[in-house]
Amino acid sequence: MFPQVKFIIVCFTISLFASCKQEKSPFEISPADRLSPNRLEGPYPSVAIPEEADLESPRWKGIDLSPVAPIMPLSANQQKETFILRPGFKIDPILTEPQIKEPAAIRFDGNGRMYVLELRSYMQDIDATGELFPTSRISRWEDKDNDGIYETGIVFLDSLVFPRFVVPFGPNSILSMESNEDHVYKYTDTNNDGKADKKELFATGLGRSGNVEHQTSFLTWAMDNWMYSTYNAHRIRWTPDGVIKESTGNPYGQWGVTQDNYGQVWFQDGAGGVPQNFQFPLSYGNFQVKGQFQEGFRVPYSLVKLADFEPGMRETKPDGSLNNVTGAAGNDVFRGDRLPKELVNQYFYGEPVGRIIRQVRSDKKDGLTYIQNEYIDSESEFIQSTDPLFRPVDIATAPDGTMYIVDMYRGIIQEGNWTQEGSYLRTKLLQYQMDDIIENGRIWRVTYEGMERSKEKPRMYEETSAQLVRHLSHPNGWWRDMAQQTMILNQDKSIAKELEILALESDNELARIHALWTMEGLGVLETGIVRKLIKDPNPQIRIQALRASETLYKYGQKGLEADYISLTKDTDPSVAIQAIQSAYLLKIEGVENLLKTTLAQNKSNGVQVVGTQLLEKMDAAKLLASTQYSPIERELFDKGKTIFDGYCAACHGVKGLGTPTGPAGGELLAPGFSGSPRIQGHPEYAVKTLLHGLTGAIEGKEYEGIMIAMDTNDDEWIASVVSYIRNDFGNKGSFISPDYVAQVRKETENRSSTYSYDELIGEIPKALFPQDNWKVTASSTALQGVGSTRDPSYAFTYKGWKTETPQEPGMWFQVELPQPANFSEIQFDVNDDQFPRSYAVSVSEDGNSWSQVAEGSGEKGLNSLHWKEQVSAKYIRVHASEKNENSWAMRNLKLYAR
Repeated sequence: MFPQVKFIIVCFTISLFASCKQEKSPFEISPADRLSPNRLEGPYPSVAIPEEADLESPRWKGIDLSPVAPIMPLSANQQKETFILRPGFKIDPILTEPQIKEPAAIRFDGNGRMYVLELRSYMQDIDATGELFPTSRISRWEDKDNDGIYETGIVFLDSLVFPRFVVPFGPNSILSMESNEDHVYKYTDTNNDGKADKKELFATGLGRSGNVEHQTSFLTWAMDNWMYSTYNAHRIRWTPDGVIKESTGNPYGQWGVTQDNYGQVWFQDGAGGVPQNFQFPLSYGNFQVKGQFQEGFRVPYSLVKLADFEPGMRETKPDGSLNNVTGAAGNDVFRGDRLPKELVNQYFYGEPVGRIIRQVRSDKKDGLTYIQNEYIDSESEFIQSTDPLFRPVDIATAPDGTMYIVDMYRGIIQEGNWTQEGSYLRTKLLQYQMDDIIENGRIWRVTYEGMERSKEKPRMYEETSAQLVRHLSHPNGWWRDMAQQTMILNQDKSIAKELEILALESDNELARIHALWTMEGLGVLETGIVRKLIKDPNPQIRIQALRASETLYKYGQKGLEADYISLTKDTDPSVAIQAIQSAYLLKIEGVENLLKTTLAQNKSNGVQVVGTQLLEKMDAAKLLASTQYSPIERELFDKGKTIFDGYCAACHGVKGLGTPTGPAGGELLAPGFSGSPRIQGHPEYAVKTLLHGLTGAIEGKEYEGIMIAMDTNDDEWIASVVSYIRNDFGNKGSFISPDYVAQVRKETENRSSTYSYDELIGEIPKALFPQDNWKVTASSTALQGVGSTRDPSYAFTYKGWKTETPQEPGMWFQVELPQPANFSEIQFDVNDDQFPRSYAVSVSEDGNSWSQVAEGSGEKGLNSLHWKEQVSAKYIRVHASEKNENSWAMRNLKLYAR
């Protein structure tokens, strides 16, 4: 088995066995059986208003805390009767507790198997105890007898720390990331037993720390072949040469990422309660559109009247229901074919605080989108429930053409920071005794009378490329998306001609669009094809061709500038908007004047709004460029960019993606830098490469070009180039000083030959990723936050570790590895004044006899300490050397070894 990071060791029983066939439907089993029967016996307990409550505050004013009967959970079939549906619709459970618990998201792989993200540590009591215990899991389910019920399940990946998402990624593989982590891993079942047994690093730089509600979620592969997630102002993309990264606008999303039929990605805000960034692709930044939420959009029509929500009485209607969307979660643009066509390409999201599913109507005018509740005129919603425990947290278009809804079915939906002692929400939860209704969960299927679900079972992982191409014409968007993704992962370029014919000649608009993007993802899209599509009479095809052409431009097809300029004059405002956005993103020559000219000639409101804000972004970028870095960093960055543009871009590409070469342009002259873990990793790799050159295959891939030694250039020249490539192209790394280059030059001055990749990588210090067999201890560890534990292992995460008491000489933090390593360096972040004033690093083979290898002084921000002498050791200890009134803290700790 692969190693996993486990920050707490917990003994628990696995309740879901390897493969189970349900002999009896669980839908009649009531979770109430797990609760005390005395709950329903009166008299009911009284709940007092906290002493600190301000009864004149809008949050508390008018609160009613009269003793009431407790809320009791229902079986799934009982709950089914509580739903209020639109005429003709029906809802049925297809998977429930006890088979799954605390489901938060679902995704389907290319064979139609349903992965369920089970957040089994979420709010297991009102104090969020054990929130970050490694008890969550990802299970996988199948409907093998095709009766509509997912009866066969297995725990694909277990013992996770509040996982953020699940992304099917080819046969028997998924992507996922745990809370407070920065790394996305690919997990694979290599022996076909249904359980992941291989773990590989997929991408870094996607995580963040803080409350579990405020971390990255819903990594999603979109039509443009990029992957988007909440909170991250960048997108990532898988390529045969590695994962690349680009900066984007801010998603302003919290729990939910989806796309429509035309590849527009929608993000679902949580506490804000409304969709975000649905106007234009996030790659062009954020845009403000006045009135995009039409009047009344924020008003929910809930049938639950308990006033049990965090805003309190200030957002309570007279009947006790919610008067303002406050806790939206999960979203989907329905793209199936087994519900009425009026729902297709409509946006849906859940409001678990209001216990509703909302359908959103999108009205387009002058290239801008304005949204409204589809049922505002009747003061209703797409789905309502009278059951207070209905908690819709995800929605998905299923392979069978219908809509699936993930219902966490629980008493508390808000995280522990909002249920603390003295809070309004805690008081109401205790009034209705909802705090212990846990370990449930239902997945529902929404159908429509006269439209039977599709029983066609996907088998994309066994199909040929030609068979997959045919799915691009499928009426269900899930089939089109998954077929496109599967073909791109397969990288079979033999279907290029078939895709070209489909893109140019099909009478199916959506099939044409998917064929275009599949060619783009396979690297077989040609400029000639794009130019034909740019002239297509269908404005949607013109828009998609412009977007797809951006990849060609990035790889050197500068002749496309004329097309961008030409289409700014298009009579369709959406096409003109796309043209100026593409020109802006690619920074084509004279783009600022182009924007001003377009604004003067095209008075469409959409063009005016977008063009004006693009000019404002350019002005803001100029200001940021002058203030983003320190004067020394700015000098290094600017000099490095000048060198790169004039010298390096010829091989490595003007956008750091590599320069295409070979008969069909399917190879790269040199490796790209965007998102490269080698470039963003330890700086010694890039410095030694520039000093001494690099030949041969890199990670098994051959390149036509050869990297020659650049050691005739001075230290500042090399420091500038390395600093630049580590901080552009979507990368983020430390800046490199000329002194550091001088040090590496001195250490390798006797080298007379070019490096091979294997030789070089063998010299570079490697970050050791924490594993579950590491023993991490400390002389002092503070208890941090709601649901936390005294676990020093948090030093390796965004959450961080700190001492419980002020700094004292001799305080220590220690790691024991199962096998010796040649430690060479440590790095850690401190985001406040809790850095160690003076500290040292010692190593030991047995934990008794210690050798000090380095000492230094701490500072706010990134701290790094390295040493030249290689010492093989199993133990490494960092110890404070100076007294200070502040605690000692470290986060994102990295241990490097050669």
